[in-house]
Amino acid sequence: MEKVAIYPGSFDPLTYGHIDIVERALEIFDKVILAIAVNAEKRPLFSVRERLEMAKAIFKDTPNVIVDSFKGLLVDYVAKTNAKALLRGLRATSDFEYEFHMASMNRSLNPHLDTLFMMTSKDYFFVSSRTIKEVARLGGAVEGLVPDLVAQQLKKKFKIPLGKKNQIGWEV
Repeated sequence: MEKVAIYPGSFDPLTYGHIDIVERALEIFDKVILAIAVNAEKRPLFSVRERLEMAKAIFKDTPNVIVDSFKGLLVDYVAKTNAKALLRGLRATSDFEYEFHMASMNRSLNPHLDTLFMMTSKDYFFVSSRTIKEVARLGGAVEGLVPDLVAQQLKKKFKIPLGKKNQIGWEV
């Protein structure tokens, strides 16, 4: 039987920290579903369609990664798949309390669903989508922290001319 895990999140935007978790999860699971959450209460920078398109382009050469979206309860989405586990990335101990509560609630709603926590690699433990958006909005360089496609889309969203240099001379 195929081992499938779901990696849910907003991925607004997708970072190398997220990609690191997916790549390492593929060493454990046969297939990973990157499930982009539709959350009406959040105000994402990128639409669900934009996030789907970027993620599909980034994982286009990785056939055992499925990019999808869902709204509503995650456990309802899980029931529609062949997944037996959820993946959650942890950057610091501060992430654990929130993730533990979510994992406990999901387990309460579906007693057969496990959540696996994976520590992000040391190269990306400080990277968050929120921080990436803030740095990009202020004209800072995010290359090396997000795929080139994401960096380009951030520049478009924030209307930063390609090839522009920021205050310290880095090309943004």
